[in-house]
Amino acid sequence: MSLLETLARTLDVTLPIFSMLMLGVVLKRWRWIDRAFIDTASALVFRGAMPVMIFLNTLEADLSTIEPWLLVYFAIATLATFLLAWLWALRWVERADRGAFVQGAFRGNGAILGLAFAGGMYGSYGLSVGALLIATLIPLYNALSVLVLSLYRPQRQVSVGSILLGMAKNPLILSVFAAFCWRSLGLPMPSWVSTTGHYFASLTLPLALLCIGGTLSLAAFRDTGRATIEASLLKMVWLPLLSILGAWACGFRGAELGMLFLYFASPSAAAGFIMAQSMGANARLAASVIALTTLISVVTITFGLFVIQLVG
Repeated sequence: MSLLETLARTLDVTLPIFSMLMLGVVLKRWRWIDRAFIDTASALVFRGAMPVMIFLNTLEADLSTIEPWLLVYFAIATLATFLLAWLWALRWVERADRGAFVQGAFRGNGAILGLAFAGGMYGSYGLSVGALLIATLIPLYNALSVLVLSLYRPQRQVSVGSILLGMAKNPLILSVFAAFCWRSLGLPMPSWVSTTGHYFASLTLPLALLCIGGTLSLAAFRDTGRATIEASLLKMVWLPLLSILGAWACGFRGAELGMLFLYFASPSAAAGFIMAQSMGANARLAASVIALTTLISVVTITFGLFVIQLVG
């Protein structure tokens, strides 16, 4: 494959997703969508459409093609990126900002953008593996985020029980669990139910991308410039690079390496702002990291995918 063909294939994957994000920005500015629409649509995606999509992808996945060590490495590398971001914060970031900084630097938007890129790049295989990666990252992201946010906001401690209860009630985790239960029972899925489910699930990515675009704002950047830039560079450059080099050293190649890159290189998760705000952390820093990493990802993800395809 020539350089131009490789670049064209890369852009075929990334440009539709980034275009939907920018469309969300434009529609919000034109007032075709507003805060109420974004809140309602986000709830519909999180509680309904995305769990159905993950359930169906997990149910229909050929698990024999999925390497279990991929999930193990993903979990270990996620923990490592969290610790590295924390070490950086201990050295360079003011104590009051450390919780939001660490969360913004390690917590990626894999559940939406990672899955969107995975499906665009690797089709049904990407969606199937992506569903299992989501089941791995959600408990880790939530537990580690609550840990670091609680440590730097001691007046708003969160109990271990509430963390575990939140994970147990998470619709995305429940959808993976339900899919494995259905598979183990060997129950048939009526074709009309499957078709209806796929119709509903197809709402997930368009709605989610529009909502993310509609919430993007760099207004908070003025007050958090240095911390925002440092957290964004960690999230979009240094931590993904170290994670992918580690994966390469561990023997991952091809689609597995590409999947790991797409998830580690995803911009900071929008849910991080809500968690930071609810736990009394620096919500403006969280918001500006989300906005800047999403903009940076236009370059870093496109370039990273191009290089990965170029080296085979």
